[in-house]
Amino acid sequence: MSLKGKVALVTGSSRGIGKVIALKLAEEGAKLVINYPVADEAESAQQVVEEIEDLGAEAIALQADVTAMEEVKGMVKEVKQEFDTIDILVNNAGITRDTLLLRMKEEDWDAVLDVNLKGAFNVTKAISRIMMKQRSGRIINISSVVGLMGNAGQSNYAASKAGLIGFTKSVAKELAPRGVTANAIAPGFIETAMTDQLSDKVVEQMLSVIPANSFGQPEDVADTALFLASEGAKYITGEVIRVDGGMTM
Repeated sequence: MSLKGKVALVTGSSRGIGKVIALKLAEEGAKLVINYPVADEAESAQQVVEEIEDLGAEAIALQADVTAMEEVKGMVKEVKQEFDTIDILVNNAGITRDTLLLRMKEEDWDAVLDVNLKGAFNVTKAISRIMMKQRSGRIINISSVVGLMGNAGQSNYAASKAGLIGFTKSVAKELAPRGVTANAIAPGFIETAMTDQLSDKVVEQMLSVIPANSFGQPEDVADTALFLASEGAKYITGEVIRVDGGMTM
């Protein structure tokens, strides 16, 4: 699954799952663009760049708010100046603003839809012409099992992730004739800083609905992204791959 010579842009990759995906792609030889949304994350993004360079790969960190098309266009222009092209896009940037529907503020709905769904639209649109022109490319959208099954207290997040699945399938149909694939990954419960803060009772409840009886690791999502970015996945497009230990089978 070598990605030697390929250029990958991973949004929201200064930390969390996005960071692990970026490192995984770099391990296989890709040149990485680490995207982060605000200046406060510049130091974290630069640390990821340094970790990638320690692996012997190239990387740059670029700040851009994915909800702002002009910032996205500026980022893509910088990537082209630095690396000449973009071969792999991972739309990973995402936020949550969880609360029950009756308590949800309009701005909480808008913020989640803007980052999780509009952000993916903005970046995909900005790079699609590049991929179409070179007649190759991999688009990987990080959705969620919540987008498949819903979840109380997450109507905004579920809507954004379900919308991302529909977006993925539509883009896959549009770009397939030009050799560009588009797929989505739907992670289940993944062990992160957030799950570390859950009570034993909540953890037990979560594990009871996962046949594998364990949380997934960020590396499980990253390994799936690596496969979808590789030559081995060239005939796979429009798919939603669940990484959830069988929870939604």
